[in-house]
Amino acid sequence: MISQLNWESSESNLRMSHIPVLQKEVLEYLSPKPNQNFIDCTIGGGGHAISIIEKILPEGRLLGIDWDREIIRRLKIKNQKSKIKKNLILTCDNFVNLKEIVDREKFKPVEGILFDLGMSSWHLEESGRGFSFLRNEPLDMRFGVQNELTAEEIVNKWKAKDIEKVLEEYGEERFAKRIAKNIVEIRKFKPIETTFQLLDVIKKAVPGWYQHRKIPRRKASGFLRGRHFATRTFQALRIAVNDELNNLRKALPQALEILEPGGRIVVISFHSLEDRIVKNFFANQKFKILTKKPITPSEEEIKINPRSRSAKLRAILKI
Repeated sequence: MISQLNWESSESNLRMSHIPVLQKEVLEYLSPKPNQNFIDCTIGGGGHAISIIEKILPEGRLLGIDWDREIIRRLKIKNQKSKIKKNLILTCDNFVNLKEIVDREKFKPVEGILFDLGMSSWHLEESGRGFSFLRNEPLDMRFGVQNELTAEEIVNKWKAKDIEKVLEEYGEERFAKRIAKNIVEIRKFKPIETTFQLLDVIKKAVPGWYQHRKIPRRKASGFLRGRHFATRTFQALRIAVNDELNNLRKALPQALEILEPGGRIVVISFHSLEDRIVKNFFANQKFKILTKKPITPSEEEIKINPRSRSAKLRAILKI
């Protein structure tokens, strides 16, 4: 079916290097059947969406949502050349508006909804918006460029105590106070406008051992290289810029309301804050929990796709 969509043949494609995380498990827990309708709330590179569409042909439809205009624009160009364009409906919006989107698109009934909360490789590698500290880019970090708040504004205009709070709450950063203090000191002399500038500020604020620590290897002996010392700060700023946790809290009840009885919700989260929100929401609702414990990637998947390491999948069935 990928050949029908012609994902790889256009010069305007997204260079679909993004490997869908837990793809087999997503299909297992969503359990798509022919002629059913599904929603992918974070379509990104389209990997999960295409695997679902393969299962719901010939008449099933998938509503693909993404906040990023560029991703939707490119997917629409490619989908116009596919043989299943009637099965894939694409819209640029934030999933916090899920119920409104479904009403606007007249997309009912809905038998399954997927939230894959991870960033796409395109955002990290090609967007140029400062999501990665491995590239020297402007401190933007917006998924939707229509959003006014940027990471640069937080870093250069917010008070030290507010920056510290963001790093503590959204990044669980143990050196939040030191990093926030150093940000405020450095910006007195020159604005912090790029990822490499911020990286240097963080490096000077944290101790040397924190920059080179290692973590135990899961399900195996030995050690892996630890999380980069800037990861938590970048994560926290990205979450704050896009209001990710509040959006998730608001979207999950909408998903449950939209879903048909017997339908399923699958959520893939990538850090403890997201997973906690999902776990608590599932625990407080009347439906069947399909995953008593979160599903995590196998060692084999982690070797193929190291970015999947922190993924956790939870699923429920609406009664």
